[in-house]
Amino acid sequence: MRALESILIDKGYVDPAALDEIIDTYQHDVGPRNGARVVARAWTDPAYLERLLADATAAIAELGYGGRQGEHMVVVENTDTTHHVVVCTLCSCYPWPVLGLPPAWYKSPAYRSRVVIDPRGVLAEFGTVLDPEVEVRVWDSTAELRYLVIPRRPAGTEDWTEEQLADLVTRNSMIGTEVLAPVAAPTVGIRDHADGGGGAS
Repeated sequence: MRALESILIDKGYVDPAALDEIIDTYQHDVGPRNGARVVARAWTDPAYLERLLADATAAIAELGYGGRQGEHMVVVENTDTTHHVVVCTLCSCYPWPVLGLPPAWYKSPAYRSRVVIDPRGVLAEFGTVLDPEVEVRVWDSTAELRYLVIPRRPAGTEDWTEEQLADLVTRNSMIGTEVLAPVAAPTVGIRDHADGGGGAS
């Protein structure tokens, strides 16, 4: 990649300053971290979640995220009984402002065709095995409509801050191919209560 970048710059095809700006934008201004903040806010603020489900584009813009590829957003929320997964069967439409660039597997013909036909089988290949009672809904993104999944909040995070919660959220969980694991309770060390030999034996 670096070699290709050097060749393009040397031949004058790419302005180094413009390239740096693009790279900086995708590293800091767009990407899964933005989506994770949306999810964490939804987990901690019921009123925000309500706005998000009613008008996702506007609610996401409240946090400063929007623009190209994020103009027409819809948010779907995973629950105890329903699991959502997103695909784009026609190409690779994807909500760049909140998820960054799509992973290679999302764009692959295999994923785009199979997840519609056999969503449980595809999810199992990602390590996501759902109870038979859980309904799986597949949402097909288009150039006019893009989806973001709000994963279920992991157990054990009841007292966590919004920032801590955002660190748990993954790109795949916001596409729907991953379920976030419960957070283990911190291990409490067993103290030695010996009192210097004066205790009862």
